[in-house]
Amino acid sequence: MTYLLQDVCVRHAGAPDAAFALRGITLSIRQGEQIALIGPSGAGKTSLLHTLACALQPASGSISVFDAEPWALSSQARQKLRSQSFLAPQTPPMPPRQRVVNAVLAGALPHWSVWQAIGSLIRPRDPQAAFLALQRFNLQDKLYARVDRLSGGERQRCGMARALVSSARAFLVDEPLSALDPTLALQTLAVLQQEAARRHATLVCSLHQVELARGNFTRLIGLRDGAIVFDAASADVSDAAIAALYDNRRPAAASPIADDSAEPALPALPPGC
Repeated sequence: MTYLLQDVCVRHAGAPDAAFALRGITLSIRQGEQIALIGPSGAGKTSLLHTLACALQPASGSISVFDAEPWALSSQARQKLRSQSFLAPQTPPMPPRQRVVNAVLAGALPHWSVWQAIGSLIRPRDPQAAFLALQRFNLQDKLYARVDRLSGGERQRCGMARALVSSARAFLVDEPLSALDPTLALQTLAVLQQEAARRHATLVCSLHQVELARGNFTRLIGLRDGAIVFDAASADVSDAAIAALYDNRRPAAASPIADDSAEPALPALPPGC
C-alpha cells in the first residue's frame, strides 16, 4: 500500500489554531494507481497532496506511507521516506537566474550527497538525463536557458521534467496543467501517466479540468471543504454529483450516485476534528 489514511485531520501550515484544511480523511491508495483529485478552489486538494508527501503533519488520525508511519520516525528516516514521493507544486520553486538544466536535475537532489549537489551547480551532473526529460515535453531546446526567460507554461513543464529524473515511487502533482493550452495539457498529462505506468509508480494529480480528469483517470476523489465527498470509479461518478461538488449554493452530495430527492450533506467528522 502506498498511502493509508484513517480519520486524518490537518490544519493549515503555520496556523496551529486555524480551521482544519482536511477533515476526517480516510483513504487508501495502492501502488501503481492513478487518481485524480477534483473539487472547487479551497477544497483541500493541495493540503491532501502535502499530507501524502509528509510535508504536513496531521493534527489527529493516522497515516501510513509505504507501510511506514512517517511521524513516528526520526527526522532523518522521515526525510528518506519523503524522497520516495515526488511533490510537484503548481508553481515550481526555481531561482530565476538558474539554468533549466540545473532546475530539472533538482529532481534528483534527494539522492545526492551535499557535495554532489554543489558540484552539479558548477557543472551539471547529468545533462543528458535533463535533456531527455525535457525532450518528452518538447522543451529540449531550453536546456541551458535561464529560468526567468521561460513562459509560465514552460516553467510548469520543467517542473514535470523534474519528476522524470527523480527515482520516486509516487508522483504527487498539483494542478500541472493550469498554465497550458488544451493541446499541451493533453500531452503533458499523457507523459506523466505513461511514466507512472512505466515504473509502476503511483500518480495522484489534482485537476481543475474535470473532463480531463474523468476521461483520463479511472478513479476520482471529490473534495469539498476539506472532506472527501466521493471516492469512486470515474464511470460511476454522475454529472449530478459533479454539479453538486461545485455548487456554491449548498453542501456537496456525499455519494457519487445521483439522487435528486435526497438533501446532500458533508460526511460527519471524527471526534478529533
